[in-house]
Amino acid sequence: MDDLFWWVIFPYITGVVMIVGVLYRYAFRQLSWSAPSTEFFEKKWLRIGSPLFHYGIVFAFIGHIMGIVVPKSVYEFFGITDEMYHTGAILGGGIAGLMVVVGLIILLIRKITVDPVRIHAKFPDFFTVIALIIVAGLGAYMTIIYNTTVVEYEYRTTIGPWFRSLFIFQPKYQLMAGIPLVFKIHVICAFGLFASIPFTRLIHFYSLPVKYPFRAPQQYRSRSSFKRNKI
Repeated sequence: MDDLFWWVIFPYITGVVMIVGVLYRYAFRQLSWSAPSTEFFEKKWLRIGSPLFHYGIVFAFIGHIMGIVVPKSVYEFFGITDEMYHTGAILGGGIAGLMVVVGLIILLIRKITVDPVRIHAKFPDFFTVIALIIVAGLGAYMTIIYNTTVVEYEYRTTIGPWFRSLFIFQPKYQLMAGIPLVFKIHVICAFGLFASIPFTRLIHFYSLPVKYPFRAPQQYRSRSSFKRNKI
């Protein structure tokens, strides 16, 4: 019964919450869609933590697509051996995971120690960063430590097929019964994080910054310099 709940019912519940919540927020609360910038309050640590997190999460997302969505048979077709795949996954996934975790820790410390940032931060802001640290931390642990010191777990034959089976509404929950506990916790926390997206600033995950590289720069003038020039 536990397997049926965690690997069938729970993923669909979190998926429905995420989809309905995102559609509702887009339809009725578009003004809260973007993540307000806190660069005015502090720049030094933001310029370090934010790029680390954002670039790391992009690389981690690509890694999950390659490991969970792409079937193992595709790699075999192109002659990519298990050793080649896992070596690349450990190196690439490990670097991406560390980038995400380090970036998030910097951003969390910034939220706590910089007074203006802490004052303007709300519970969902802290929840998002802490939840991401937990999910990313587990992922980095599995990639860097578990796969190199315990066993090189082949998730492409268990978690991957199970995840893909959810989309055709034929969940193969039996595949998740024997996977290591740390992998189960990572998957459950990740689905819980997905469900929280409509209620946090993670909502801007769905906004593709296509126009960002081409937008005109914004210019700011300090009030003190303006007053001096006026005098």
